[in-house]
Amino acid sequence: MNAPANLTAVLLVVAVTVGIGGYGLRSRSTPDFYVASRTVSPLRNAAAVSGEYLSAASYLGIAGLLAAYGSTMLWYGIGYTAGYLVLLVLVAAPLRRSGAYTVSDFAEARLGSMAVRRTATVFVVLIGLLYQVPQLLGAGLALHTALGAPAWSGTVLVTAVVLVSVVTGGMRSVTLVQSVQYWLKLTALAVPALVLLLVWRGVWHPAGGPPPPVPAAHAATGHGGGQELYGVYSLMVATFLGTMGLPHVTARFYTNPDGRAARRTTVGVLGLLGVFYLLPEVYGGLGRLYAPGLAAADRADTEVLLLPGRLVPGATGQLLTALVVAGAFAAFLSVCSGLALSVAAVLSQDLFGGDVRGFRRAAAPAVVVPCGIALLLSGSGMSVAHEVGLVFSLAASTFCPLLVLGIWWRRLTAAGAVAGMLVGGGLSAGALTFTLLGVGGHGWAGALLAEPAAWSVPAAFLTMVGVSLLTPGRVPAVASVMLARLHLPEALAAGAADRSAPEGDRSSPVPVRSSRNGRH
Repeated sequence: MNAPANLTAVLLVVAVTVGIGGYGLRSRSTPDFYVASRTVSPLRNAAAVSGEYLSAASYLGIAGLLAAYGSTMLWYGIGYTAGYLVLLVLVAAPLRRSGAYTVSDFAEARLGSMAVRRTATVFVVLIGLLYQVPQLLGAGLALHTALGAPAWSGTVLVTAVVLVSVVTGGMRSVTLVQSVQYWLKLTALAVPALVLLLVWRGVWHPAGGPPPPVPAAHAATGHGGGQELYGVYSLMVATFLGTMGLPHVTARFYTNPDGRAARRTTVGVLGLLGVFYLLPEVYGGLGRLYAPGLAAADRADTEVLLLPGRLVPGATGQLLTALVVAGAFAAFLSVCSGLALSVAAVLSQDLFGGDVRGFRRAAAPAVVVPCGIALLLSGSGMSVAHEVGLVFSLAASTFCPLLVLGIWWRRLTAAGAVAGMLVGGGLSAGALTFTLLGVGGHGWAGALLAEPAAWSVPAAFLTMVGVSLLTPGRVPAVASVMLARLHLPEALAAGAADRSAPEGDRSSPVPVRSSRNGRH
């Protein structure tokens, strides 16, 4: 690989990120830092959502899994996209109408309970930190592959850039950066993919020519029989339902002007993701033909980075490789920025006062802690995409039941919400821990632990419903007003809230923590 060209690509991405992030220096108020003052247009927001959603798993991991395991891994890309269809139908507009800054705000507003808020905050922080780890590991892998640098250097570089972006500009800054980074990632994968397809089909014959295809008979295989089928179905549950539970994704819908704009944003995201997820399949398929040895050597996640140089020798291949490396770093930076924002927002409100100064103080642990975990796990050889899939299972098992039932079921109680999140989160987090420790092996126990969503999500829903039915007297008194706000158009909801409020109290019907502190 041409290290100088790849280093230049990385530095350019860093410079663009920091330079565009300077726009966020205009951010001064608390709404600017938390929700970009709720003024982000649907088109820009769709690009920003796509930019922060297309993580190391999407950019590197899916192609690696396809190269290693074949067509059953196509469900990753399908599930990551289809999750936004579920979010569009069930969550997007009501969540925006809630008037909240964070998922924790929504939980407290809907159920009037600090216990629910604190439980939600714990899982926001846990998911946010765990999701950053594979991004930082991917950054280390990319820098090591592209430059020969130690893996820790990529992790530290991404951490430093994200910390600067989040601290200086908050949501307003990161939104603009992420919308630009989506188009960079799309271009960085699409251009080399087109060239590789031309070479594969014999339309273009580069000097030196590509290596001959190699049979992939020795590529890794997954669980057999019913275990493999179970894994596919469980993966579908995790990705379809986990998207709405990712804190950095839900936070994006608070930045829209209104519920209609939130729905338009989601439709835009479906289109942008649908285009992007056509590309990893190209790299995965060609990787099985031309570089099956990478999967056999547990280096499948490097397929995207190495294929352009293998199929297109010379300066053209070096240029294509540099472009892919640039897109990879854009992926790491954009996703880590969104995750750090979501974690910093809840930590700030619950621990640091909730103002701009508190947000900046909370940003440090939100970025530094996952960096430390990633440095400890560096060189572990774990699949980036599979790690992310486990985090999706955790999100699906906690926030999906809370949001779906909180938005659509009046009888949900605080006790039910807390119990459901603890059961679902405990089961999926336990499975994640055992999987990372290598417990379970290759039998049914290993399959159930590796893909827990099929049983942890139903357990969370059943617990949340069952405990709520057992505590009917604890349905919040403001439940009807809150549900009206979530489902009626904004103007009608405001009028209904005013008519329901006591005389002299015509404030927002959503008692979120930020509004009580005068920041909403």
